[in-house]
Amino acid sequence: MGRKDPRKAVYALKMGFALALVSLLIFWDMPIEDVSQYSIWAILTVIVMFEFSIGATFIKGFNRGLGTFSAGILAFLFAGLSILAGPWDKIVIVISFFITGCCASYLRLYPTMAPYDYGFRVFVLTFCILMVAGNRNGGYVLPILTRLVLIALGACMCFVINICVYPIWSGDDLHRLVVNNFKELATSLEGCVKGYLESVNYERTSSRFMTQASSDQMYLGYKSVIESASKEQTLLGFALWEPPHGRYRKLHYPWRTYVKASNAVRHCAYTVMALHGCIMSEIQAPPEKRKVFCEELQEVNTEGARVLRELGSKIDKMEKLGGFKNILDQVHVAAEHLQKKIDHKSFLLVNSESWEVGSPRKDLEELDDPPQQHLGLKCLSETSIYAQKALTQLPDEDFPPMQNLRRLVPWPSSFCLVESDGVLVREDEAKTYESASSLSLATFASLLIEFVARLQIVVDCFEELSEEAGFIDPDVVVLTECGGLWTRLVRSLRFKK
Repeated sequence: MGRKDPRKAVYALKMGFALALVSLLIFWDMPIEDVSQYSIWAILTVIVMFEFSIGATFIKGFNRGLGTFSAGILAFLFAGLSILAGPWDKIVIVISFFITGCCASYLRLYPTMAPYDYGFRVFVLTFCILMVAGNRNGGYVLPILTRLVLIALGACMCFVINICVYPIWSGDDLHRLVVNNFKELATSLEGCVKGYLESVNYERTSSRFMTQASSDQMYLGYKSVIESASKEQTLLGFALWEPPHGRYRKLHYPWRTYVKASNAVRHCAYTVMALHGCIMSEIQAPPEKRKVFCEELQEVNTEGARVLRELGSKIDKMEKLGGFKNILDQVHVAAEHLQKKIDHKSFLLVNSESWEVGSPRKDLEELDDPPQQHLGLKCLSETSIYAQKALTQLPDEDFPPMQNLRRLVPWPSSFCLVESDGVLVREDEAKTYESASSLSLATFASLLIEFVARLQIVVDCFEELSEEAGFIDPDVVVLTECGGLWTRLVRSLRFKK
């Protein structure tokens, strides 16, 4: 674990160092002797508040500070009322416990108060301890003030060590997670298209099927993108609390736009998941038909993965797209080539023998005002080459053994081969299965085109992020780096104007 992420080892060392420093309060003798007695409050504060990242530490510190301060004020008020009550002081203390616990528990249930759940727990706990300690010692002022000061000291210890000693920022983690989502989805897309064109076949058994499918890199890629939503929300909550730092020096840095861009990538990941579902489906298109669209499918795959990787690289370098060429031009051209190929070879994706030739459909004839043009006439030049003839007699060796037919062709359930005069005859259900298998190829191609359409949302979110975050323009950087010192200075003054 420490080799994969050295920051975890650094965090452990910082935690131990903070506890060692705050433990010195145990040996405090002068000038206030109660410091050593109540030093456990500072130690508990360090244990509770010291988190892995700075943003998480700030959130815990805010919750603990707000809860402790509110509990201290309320304890002072009820302590004064108990003193004024005289012999009824015990009743006042019991009522204060009831009111505090009831109100705090009720407010915690509001959804908007969910980020402050820890603060409510600290509030109730601190109030109860302060009231008990004050009632036991016969005084409330000194125990309450001592505890508040020690809690503040422990909190300052957490902030100073966590920020000054090898700081770990949640914003950096969110940035890297969003960049990784772009790269993982590109890898998953390439794996899906490659697997489909190579006719990857999984073992159709209950145990081996999902094991093989879940171990593929294509599955792990889009799975990590989809499952990163909860982690992004957690990191977003921490990053919003962090001050400007490092490359993110802009005040009110647009971390929410990072999550928005990642959501757009996740929107594309659902399409890749559907592509993987086509590979795992029971009904598969024959390899010879996949080869017809192989070039176009591979072109869309290559260009789509290129766009994702380029956008991820731009976010990683914090650069704008630059230039005047649209990043989606090539992938759109590839998608158009695929769509035109589908239109031109559509007879391969349906049962062309059942096409209507030369006459409108019967349901259109019943209309009062039927359309003037006839529906899709069959192209004789194409059908004479590609249309399959009705096969009534086939040799025995062209078919699998009868006992294996159910396993190889699970749908339709009524699909069978009957024997008539020593020859095997293909039933109508076989043609139904062939049509469904061809349509699975059309489904895969249409999903790939849908993926290209969704890339526009990703690009729009990236441009919004680059503007709000103030990404650098690579074209401007190249111009300012050319020439000598005086030339760069003059050019920089011109760009400022």
